[in-house]
Amino acid sequence: MHSSSAQALADLPDASPALAALADESLSAEALLERAVEMFSGRLALVSSFGAEAAVLLDLMASVDPTVPVLFVDTGKLFGETQRYRDKVAERLGLTDVRSIRPRRDAVQAADPNGILWTQDPDACCALRKVEPLERALSGFDAWISGRKRFHGATRASLPKAEVVDGRVKINPLADWTREEIQARFEASKLPRHPLEADGFLSIGCMPCTDRVQPGEDIRAGRWRGQDKTECGIHFTGSGDGI
Repeated sequence: MHSSSAQALADLPDASPALAALADESLSAEALLERAVEMFSGRLALVSSFGAEAAVLLDLMASVDPTVPVLFVDTGKLFGETQRYRDKVAERLGLTDVRSIRPRRDAVQAADPNGILWTQDPDACCALRKVEPLERALSGFDAWISGRKRFHGATRASLPKAEVVDGRVKINPLADWTREEIQARFEASKLPRHPLEADGFLSIGCMPCTDRVQPGEDIRAGRWRGQDKTECGIHFTGSGDGI
């Protein structure tokens, strides 16, 4: 698990059969999304970074229900290419409720007035610009969908398909997908690629903390390169990544 407050649904002693069924490893991604929409109608959101692999989950979600809210955390430090890609993918897939979530201006002014907190305390920067805004945005939802996958390794290697984090259900429909399956879906659905992927950026977050991945490296090796940090924090708190 990813924090002391996170448990696989199937391991929760008081989980209802319907809730535990979300963690069924035999469910396809589409079936899991359909079940989630049925169970949490009006109380479900998908969180996406609109990164290098994000279009696959968004495509699946659009095929099931394009009206499910998609939460995109705009940290103020993103690549311009990511913001333009967000708009392109949303239009291409017919997603009708993409919400850009931003950090509070007063909080940024107080904690990072010069915009260089990432150089001094990257964890604090992520908390300010990603974790708190997402927690705030998720306050109106009972469940959310993540694009994490086991093949990303590290803390994601044993990722369940569904879990509970501080009372909120977190669903990982692509947990068991391989990188080859992701690429196959891109090709089969003719999905647009993130423009930075061709330049070696295989996992894309904020511009200052994202580097190119070299041949043979882990797919997330370019994130916070040279630091003892592998996650932004949204998967370890009450909000529970894209990826």
